[in-house]
Amino acid sequence: MAETMPSKNRPAHGLPSRKQILDLIQNSAEPIGKREIAREFGLKGHEKIELKALLKDMAEEGLIDGKRTAFHRMGGLPKVTVLRVVEVDEGEPVAIPDTWTPDDATPPPRIRLIEKGRSALRKGDRVLARTEETVTGWRAYPMKKLMLRSEQMLGVVEIDGAGKPWLAPVDKRIRNSSPISDLGGAEKGELVLAEPIGRSARPSVKVTEVLGEPLAPKAFSLIAIHKHGIPNHFDDETISEAERAAKMPLSHDKREDLRHLPIVAIDPSDARDHDDAIWAKPNEEGGFDALVAIADVSFYVRPGGHIDREARRRGNSVYFPDRVVPMLPEVLSADVCSLRSGEDRAAMACHLKIDGQGKVTEWRFTRALVRIDEVIAYEEAQARIDEGRAQQHLQDLWACWKLLAKARADRDPLELELPERRVKLDEQGRITEIAIRERLDAHRVVEDFMISANVAAAKALEAKVAPVVYRVHETPSREKLTSLKDYLATFGRKLSLGQVITPGLFNRMLKDIADESEKALIMEAVLRSQTQAYYGPRNEGHFGLALGSYAHFTSPIRRYADLLVHRALVDAYGLEQPKPESDIPAASGLSDRDRDDLGRVSEAISNYERRAMEAERETIDRYVAAWLSGRVGQVFDTRITGVQKFGFFATIIGLGGDGLVPVSTLGDERFAYDEKAQVLEGESTGTTFGMGQILRLRLAEANPLTGALKFELEEGGGRIEQRGKPAPLKKKGKHFVSPRGRPGNIRHQGRKKK
Repeated sequence: MAETMPSKNRPAHGLPSRKQILDLIQNSAEPIGKREIAREFGLKGHEKIELKALLKDMAEEGLIDGKRTAFHRMGGLPKVTVLRVVEVDEGEPVAIPDTWTPDDATPPPRIRLIEKGRSALRKGDRVLARTEETVTGWRAYPMKKLMLRSEQMLGVVEIDGAGKPWLAPVDKRIRNSSPISDLGGAEKGELVLAEPIGRSARPSVKVTEVLGEPLAPKAFSLIAIHKHGIPNHFDDETISEAERAAKMPLSHDKREDLRHLPIVAIDPSDARDHDDAIWAKPNEEGGFDALVAIADVSFYVRPGGHIDREARRRGNSVYFPDRVVPMLPEVLSADVCSLRSGEDRAAMACHLKIDGQGKVTEWRFTRALVRIDEVIAYEEAQARIDEGRAQQHLQDLWACWKLLAKARADRDPLELELPERRVKLDEQGRITEIAIRERLDAHRVVEDFMISANVAAAKALEAKVAPVVYRVHETPSREKLTSLKDYLATFGRKLSLGQVITPGLFNRMLKDIADESEKALIMEAVLRSQTQAYYGPRNEGHFGLALGSYAHFTSPIRRYADLLVHRALVDAYGLEQPKPESDIPAASGLSDRDRDDLGRVSEAISNYERRAMEAERETIDRYVAAWLSGRVGQVFDTRITGVQKFGFFATIIGLGGDGLVPVSTLGDERFAYDEKAQVLEGESTGTTFGMGQILRLRLAEANPLTGALKFELEEGGGRIEQRGKPAPLKKKGKHFVSPRGRPGNIRHQGRKKK
């Protein structure tokens, strides 16, 4: 080697920095490979394995060319060039040159796009950007967003009367079909992926992939996966690492042995994984000693490995009626990390001491070895309790929960009835039933144990001044509270904004309402006033649960946030395990990258969570529409859930499924829209359609592909349950809507309301 880094610049121990590696490569007159780097910095054993991972990261970041035999610094980018976004990593877009034809066969550099504020760029976007090379890699500053060359569309092939093919979109927000210029072998009725051709306002499209029968079993979740870009496949390297990790032996002498305790996992009957289990026993102080055992995912999924990168990219598992898109490979999520009964499993144990008032007074965390006594379905656990045939350890759990429930009542968290729809499928994936999931005490038992452990995790990390990924639910904003106040005024109810807003305030408001229709209406309004929960490194409290500190600790199999909390606990309480006898990364605590900037990964996993929720909700809507498609023409009891000037939305009671009643179907009468009161009122008759009203509506359309429903009034007019005495409408700012949906201002039309 002609030139080497001076020995005084070598690290005293551990891996060299990215800058040190780049300097070595830059200053060497000979090719530098992994062997030369390891020798230069005196790396041995596992340090060589960690070096391999570091070099791969540097290649992915565009610092080096990624070759195995000899590395070179990347270069050759124009100062201003067109870039294409290839992924959004933790909320930060990563791009490559839109055209890349270097002299040698090196891959294109990966460039981090620096935007002001929240990223508005998505995968596939093209931008004109100013580039610069830094010691940590390439970065670029977008100057202008460019028209997409191609953007995948999901739809169904239709053939019109003239034999011309069209792409009917499955996204109900897209109203128009697109002409197909290239079928790509697709046939009428097939679900396909396509991309636009040309730059006209309504370009034709070409089919790029045929996905099959759109109404076939298991197609609805596939639509959501493709539409939202949810990662659905693990690469070979990730699978291989997961299989090696699954074989790592557990160090019994380094774990607290809890196999003698009758710990039970209470889960849904169709649960795909089991990542939490609970135990409790009365103590001498009149309270309980309790345990929440959580799968020790951090032992198997180490920072910087292939599994970890993929888990970060997914953020969470996504659950559909017919399948789960897991955050972790199945060998981990459904096998060695899943707390199966009768098998030794690695667990992170949260020990709790609960006093006679249900307050958690002490907690400690250990890495443990558990053997679950039994996995019980919620319904079975509840039946054993109700029928007096529960074992003693199950009775103890219920007795402990009654104390926790008492403490919960004292906190007075927000209590909103939010029914959950459940889709049951047969072995062929066909719908057998759609119903509202019953809420049992068994659900509350598990929920309150999990909340206690989550609070303990947050406070334990705070006690060590350690990084925390909080689960944040902020107090409703002033703007939303003002809107709620104006809305409540239409019922003659008051909301003082000068008082401290607490969850209990809303609970008391709802408790005082005797009329069930009005109660449901105001409950919807209270729900709309709430902020959306998110993950973040700053503690803003959890308004809904009435808690000052809250973190997610209990589901690391399916949530990356929980895995980060586990890693922080490993660091804070010295719970590191012996290094594995393999090339799995050694450390199981937080990486330096996460420790230095939890905000970036927190924002990313918050976005991934919203993506998953939307995909899951849309899929349920498609199943409901498919279930109802054979019942078009039937009349259902519905409740109005939304009002707009073009019509109102209603949901079938006991089933769910939102459908639109267009104002054009309400007859020839003109309707005025009161935005504050969320009401449509007939100009002539005074008939009102408002939030929460119960109506008999006829199902007019049900589209399983989009999940869209359309209703119409029952023949002879819907049975309208009036919601008290609505406040009279004011003329200013109100809009009449014609039967054809064309709005006009009352002052311009010159018509007076009768």
